[in-house]
Amino acid sequence: MSLEVVSPRMRGFLCTNAHPGGCAASVRRQVAVAGEARNGGPRGGNALVIGASTGYGLASRVAASFGHGMATVGVFLERGASGSKTGSAGWYNSTGFHAEADRAGLKAASFNADAFSNETRRQVLDRIGRDFGPIDLVVYSLASPVRTHPDTGVQYRSTLKPIGRTYTTKTLDLEKERVFDITLEAATQEEIDATVAVMGGDDLNRWIGGLLQAGLVAKGARVIAYSYIGPELTWAIYKDGTIGRAKADIKRTCDELNQRLQAEVGGNAWVAVDAAVVTQASTAIPAVPLYLSLFGKVAGAMGIKEEPIHQMVRLFNTHLGRGVSPTVDAEGMIRMDDLEMRPEVQANVLRRWSEARTENIRELADLDGLRSDFQQLFGFGVPGVDYSAPTEIDAPLPV
Repeated sequence: MSLEVVSPRMRGFLCTNAHPGGCAASVRRQVAVAGEARNGGPRGGNALVIGASTGYGLASRVAASFGHGMATVGVFLERGASGSKTGSAGWYNSTGFHAEADRAGLKAASFNADAFSNETRRQVLDRIGRDFGPIDLVVYSLASPVRTHPDTGVQYRSTLKPIGRTYTTKTLDLEKERVFDITLEAATQEEIDATVAVMGGDDLNRWIGGLLQAGLVAKGARVIAYSYIGPELTWAIYKDGTIGRAKADIKRTCDELNQRLQAEVGGNAWVAVDAAVVTQASTAIPAVPLYLSLFGKVAGAMGIKEEPIHQMVRLFNTHLGRGVSPTVDAEGMIRMDDLEMRPEVQANVLRRWSEARTENIRELADLDGLRSDFQQLFGFGVPGVDYSAPTEIDAPLPV
């Protein structure tokens, strides 16, 4: 055993440790949200969640299990505790999920491994075939800055850059509560290609192709991949930038997979456009933290603020669950950003954006809410947790 008093080691949008008890409490709260929102629709089936340890992936796994009674297989790459150093938040989220699944009698297996690897995919498919059976739902929620190509061994790194021109925009230093301009150089073609190689649709295509080849896709199976579009004021960095190019590749892949699934198993593949929330990935994108703080203030006042678990429960209950037909937009995407993108919401946020500066940012934005949401990603500031008490940091991850 390794008992430690764990305090946050944070600087702005960087945290180097996590609290096991806080992460477990956060998972329990998500489980409660999913359970309370459970509808009377059909339950059961098998779900594979690729990128299952944090953010939308974790929320999807919770919603599938505790809202819809699905057995789940989760794939992620996280860090366990080492000596007095804590494990990552995703590690403790996953141990917490397994504890809750065991308590509820829900079947679950996890693979802490590189999801991009051919060997990982082989091991996961073997386990699914041996212990679970055909998959009814695949959730693709992988967020990684680096990918080693499984065939060539070439390592690619993604970038957060505009395309075609240098771009200057506002952003937020949360630690100093300072609004300032940031200038990003235009991405090279090599950087664009590398970002697509990491965050595009090739890996998803390999997973679904492997499942189909192994006969592990159930009749009528559904595949969902997550994306974000956001407001026009972030498009230069996101939608029209390197990330957006990768997300467009994910959309193209889903369209192709949709045709293949329909032909082979009567299934479907969609992209779900999620709303802006505080995640480990989103806070790393320039300009997005400022937007999140402004949107958080507006959404909180209007009573429409959602965390990942609320969005995923809504996604499963109204679009993705068994017996439910999704509503899609003109491009065939499921829009979970419908509340965020209301014209009156965006007009309010845009006004605040244009006025935002260091001197008035506390009036216009919810900095405390942003800070709290970020800290809770790592298990800190979660209600009901005694942070002064020593806690066991060496939590084994069931497989």
